[in-house]
Amino acid sequence: MNLLLDTHVALWAIADSPKLPQKARELIQSPKTTVWISVASVWEIAIKHALGRGDMPVSSQDAVHYFKESGYRFLVIEPEHAVAVEDLAAHHHDPFDRILVAQALVEPMRLITHDPMVALYSDTIIKV
Repeated sequence: MNLLLDTHVALWAIADSPKLPQKARELIQSPKTTVWISVASVWEIAIKHALGRGDMPVSSQDAVHYFKESGYRFLVIEPEHAVAVEDLAAHHHDPFDRILVAQALVEPMRLITHDPMVALYSDTIIKV
């Protein structure tokens, strides 16, 4: 399974945080799973870390290092992903979450998130 992690889930995974639900941990660690991180998440980490946001405890450079060390793959933003955002319902207004949803739907991948609003977009989105 191709599993795209939302930004918070990705950060919890590399930090082995107790905030990472067991279901997410099992999916990420499954030998049948290829874990993906969107470049949009790296961008989100960079912006929010530079602003001193407490929910972004590592720099984007460190996050990329830890993602690579964990064997995660990176998903670039393609024009088709950006176009797909236009057709999304207005369940969520955060541009980072919306591009993750669009990427997951276009590829297709299973997006794993802790955000109940993101989960409204599709039954292929895994809410943990």
